[in-house]
Amino acid sequence: MPVTDFATTIVALDLIGIFFFAVAGALVAVRRNLDLFAALVLGGVTGLGGGIIRDVMIGDTPPAALADWRYLVVPVVAGFLTFTFHPTVGRLERVVTVFDAVGLSMFCVTGALKAVDYGLDPVAAALMGMVTGIGGGMIRDVLAGTVPVIFEGVLYATPALAGAVVAVLLDRTDLPLLVVAAAGFATCLVWRLLALVRGWQAPLPKGPASV
Repeated sequence: MPVTDFATTIVALDLIGIFFFAVAGALVAVRRNLDLFAALVLGGVTGLGGGIIRDVMIGDTPPAALADWRYLVVPVVAGFLTFTFHPTVGRLERVVTVFDAVGLSMFCVTGALKAVDYGLDPVAAALMGMVTGIGGGMIRDVLAGTVPVIFEGVLYATPALAGAVVAVLLDRTDLPLLVVAAAGFATCLVWRLLALVRGWQAPLPKGPASV
């Protein structure tokens, strides 16, 4: 695929993931009865945080989130819409959860493929994909004063890593970019949704915590 087509595809997938993540982040602010500014901040860091971490770590500076105005407008719009129509959004909690899973799946793929494009080896690229998917949510939870959900037994980082691995491995074949991205996306999304539906969790300590 030509470089321009590759870049266009990555940006489009990035913006879709940012919107979904920003909605989920802004909803956290609304549920904590925080103001509009908080909704925009939490939506923004959820949507952009992972990508900024990735870009800094792979040497793509300034990060795309700061160099391209579209990356800033999308989470602002998502945060404002969520804050304004939060009663409706709140009633659609399951839909928002699916949005979050979609955003995670988008980000783990775009993060991994961009890392490969910048010359990282498959292992490092897969890790960058996972970081892209979970980084914003971790920052959001810290700002909101809660333990990041990925540390509480939620199967979130593992599906992201799996999707990134699939994308990185298939990228080494002659398959079209969209097929590679779709395979990684589907791997993460199906695993994440199955974990939600079936209540799958990562292992947690058994018995009372020692002091």
